[in-house]
Amino acid sequence: MRIGLLGTGNVARALALGWSAAGHDVLLGSREPGGRTDLGLPVAGLDETAAHAEALVNATPGNVSLDLLRSIGAPALAGTLLIDVGVGLSDDFTELSHPNSSLAEQIQRAFPRTPVVKTLCTMDSTAMTAPGGLADPSTVFLSGDDPLAKRTTGRLLTDLGWPASSQLDIGGITTARGQEHFALLFMGIANGLGSHTFNIRVVPGAAAA
Repeated sequence: MRIGLLGTGNVARALALGWSAAGHDVLLGSREPGGRTDLGLPVAGLDETAAHAEALVNATPGNVSLDLLRSIGAPALAGTLLIDVGVGLSDDFTELSHPNSSLAEQIQRAFPRTPVVKTLCTMDSTAMTAPGGLADPSTVFLSGDDPLAKRTTGRLLTDLGWPASSQLDIGGITTARGQEHFALLFMGIANGLGSHTFNIRVVPGAAAA
């Protein structure tokens, strides 16, 4: 697939490298593409990246994502799968920007013709693209209202090393709140472990296993 990634930070670069290794055509989107020629990955402007993409990934800080997407415009995003991995946090990582909602819900509300799927926001970029490097299998969540969009996202997750057995569809886009709000617990766990390289695993009861 042609995958456009909005952002040039650690998450965008990790995902771009992972999908590129799996054979996808990736393009990073930046407000200032001329200043990001050192990444070893193709970089273009936001509009060009959106036009390139069959699947577009929001890997920008959650407190600026909506404004950035609005600058691209709803017509340019209509019909394109948008995979949202962003989380809005304060500068000191202690408060959520969307405490009574989620970024993914707000994106879906602002762009009703764009199917939004929330995923990969419960882990660090080191785990996103190397789940096999963790000590045990773990869980990646999917939230969204469009079944086809979630199936496509699931295939892209498989290409990053997430088998179907590790993917858990938790429901509609409103369930993205749980994924995003986990960020506060994530920071606590990271502090306790002394590392950001970890993930969680859903362990069902014996009767459900």
